[in-house]
Amino acid sequence: MTTYREVYEAWESDPEGFWMQAAEAIDWVKKPSRALFDENTPFYEWFSDGLVNSCHNAVDRHVAAGRGDQVAIIYDSPVTGRKAKITYRELQGRVARLAGALRARGVEKGDRVVIYMPMVPEALEAMLACARIGAIHSVVFGGFAANELAVRIDDAEPKAVIAASCGIEPGRIVEYKPLLDGAIEMARHKPDFCVILQREECPADLTGGRDLDWHAFQEGAEPAECVPVEGNHPAYILYTSGTTGQPKGVVRPTAGNLVALNWTMKNIYGVEPGEVYWAASDVGWVVGHSYICYGPLVHGNTTIVFEGKPIGTPDAGTFWRMIEEHEVRALFTAPTAFRAIKRADPEGEFLKKYDTSALRTLFLAGERADPDTITWAEERLGVPVIDHWWQTETGWAIAANPVGIELLAIKPGSPSVPMPGYDVHVLDDEGNDLPPGELGAITIKLPLPPGTLSTLWNADERYVSAYLSTFPGHYETGDAGYIDEDGYLYIMARTDDVINVAGHRLSTGAMEEVLASHPDVAECAVIGVADDLKGQLPLGFLCLNAGCEKPHGEVVAEVVALVRERIGPVAAFKQAVVVERLPKTRSGKILRATMVRIANGEEFRMPATIDDPAILDEIRAALASLGYPK
Repeated sequence: MTTYREVYEAWESDPEGFWMQAAEAIDWVKKPSRALFDENTPFYEWFSDGLVNSCHNAVDRHVAAGRGDQVAIIYDSPVTGRKAKITYRELQGRVARLAGALRARGVEKGDRVVIYMPMVPEALEAMLACARIGAIHSVVFGGFAANELAVRIDDAEPKAVIAASCGIEPGRIVEYKPLLDGAIEMARHKPDFCVILQREECPADLTGGRDLDWHAFQEGAEPAECVPVEGNHPAYILYTSGTTGQPKGVVRPTAGNLVALNWTMKNIYGVEPGEVYWAASDVGWVVGHSYICYGPLVHGNTTIVFEGKPIGTPDAGTFWRMIEEHEVRALFTAPTAFRAIKRADPEGEFLKKYDTSALRTLFLAGERADPDTITWAEERLGVPVIDHWWQTETGWAIAANPVGIELLAIKPGSPSVPMPGYDVHVLDDEGNDLPPGELGAITIKLPLPPGTLSTLWNADERYVSAYLSTFPGHYETGDAGYIDEDGYLYIMARTDDVINVAGHRLSTGAMEEVLASHPDVAECAVIGVADDLKGQLPLGFLCLNAGCEKPHGEVVAEVVALVRERIGPVAAFKQAVVVERLPKTRSGKILRATMVRIANGEEFRMPATIDDPAILDEIRAALASLGYPK
């Protein structure tokens, strides 16, 4: 049996051969002559002279191989009570017809299409229809504010926008159409037309001459064939928040995306074609692109489009119902989802109502997975819980435990080891490699592997300045951490979250790990606040488990003592406050930088991705109770 070490060394010794072999698993119209094209450094390209089509690889080839009756997409919507199954053959028909209707309206190869939709199968159909005719899609998270959508419309300059009339959240309907209308009004660039999927919960008024009904616009359309595109042709643009407020449009080239994602399905996630794979995320995020749409479908899996939440739709047992009902083999979600389930149901009572024996592995990513949450999930589910680490920019895991090659020892707190293609380094401020165990900036030596970003949309210089300038020859991840003696990587914080207490560089992630280990703490965050004497001081925020009756002051005293015991007096951890909830993005990342600015009394821009702006008022009040800002 092949080991991880053998596979990684095979890549190290012959990167070209490794990726050319992986490319054999993809259907090519014209095979590439080589893997890496490095004539224009630091802009690297993969499989550039090949010809390929993403939609063919995700849909048509499975139908041609006799698997048209296999379910491609399971739609499960606890917020509407609707469920549906779509076979590969049905998906082929739907996507070809939608692509034909877009083409009849003038959308061609290279044109951009913005997709602004909730978690419905039509969102995937829209992505695949663009890919079918070589159009470049840019999915914007459904319900994003009008000004944020306008900024993305101006940057991508789409010929069309595909949207739904509304999204449905627990207890409320989010009308998308007024947001879309407002965005188009604000935007300098005006799309030629919009396609609106009318949802019966909240149909929208269509603007004459611009807006077309999803179904009516497809009537009589000639189904489109797959258009071959070059390997370096952008499959999509995905915007990620920029520090300047101007979002960064990550460009994902077509061939590398197909080759890398297909390789990961078996080697990282350990699933076989035909099995059910569920990424409980959203199409608006990179996980939705890589592991709701392209990865599972290219590999021939059944993917799940889930329109619900881990709790409240209807309860903390919804994930367990999904696993039982759909025989989910691998589940991929954010640690924040499991922290929410754990907080609502600390003893796992809901789990006892369902048979989750189909599940082989749980994968976590998107936010640091604290050891306490991993242990809680492992003990209750009885399967390996795999933390893995990647970014919007990389499109797939930088570090993981490759269960399809071999299940390595799990070290809670570590996303395990670098994947083939990633030469990971931990550097000091001068760019020197640090010894095992020392905290530094995590970088990846260039070139990045297939499936990662090639540049930022219409912003080559910004790509270089944002990622490649701090450490020449390396991609700067923006994360801080260390590598241990066994080669396991530990992500301790964003580089911005490493705090300097009286000259000591300390990781907020290490402190959060200690806080999370307290039996009454469901979720926590640590930030560094300005201090005249020590430069910065750590400050903790605690969310307590449901049913915890202990006085807040007692819990705070206990966690302060815990940090002193496990990290030491050097941490100077003396303050924490109990809050009902933490401010987060819709994908579950805690908005620590915003909390820091509030604590320090600095101006800040309301984060576009914030889940609920009202939470910031609660954070303000909690900080005020401690005397912040000073």
